[in-house]
Amino acid sequence: MTLLIKTLAAVAAGTVLATSAFAQSAREIRGPSPYDTIENEPAPKLIVDPPLPGPLAQGIFQVQYRVENVRILPVFGAGALNASPRLGHLHITVDDLPRLWADASDNNTVDIAGLPPGEHKVKIELVDANHKVFPGQVVTVRFTVPAPSAPR
Repeated sequence: MTLLIKTLAAVAAGTVLATSAFAQSAREIRGPSPYDTIENEPAPKLIVDPPLPGPLAQGIFQVQYRVENVRILPVFGAGALNASPRLGHLHITVDDLPRLWADASDNNTVDIAGLPPGEHKVKIELVDANHKVFPGQVVTVRFTVPAPSAPR
């Protein structure tokens, strides 16, 4: 019985040590607390994946994105420029049209439906709370919406 208890205790201790070795802090996963002021914040970064091919065949552009060193929130104006950690949102333009929209939802996917077959481009800009582009944080995604296949 004593050997069984010692074995179970050793297995439990090993499990605790193994899981704590792989554990990450909330800060490592989610970034800094919104209550901390960050001195000398690193530059913001926008990372955009290629469009998902399945929806593209139906005229739907869907790309996932993520940002680093900036929080995407619906907070705008000069007063928000001094927030730390810094705040921002996305500006999205389709096919160089003279209009764009701002996305402050941070749902990590840009979704545009109803694109006709042919060549297109979507420009995604990471901007501050005053709509100024963070230097170098513009990604243009070029893609082709395929023509519908002929019925058989």
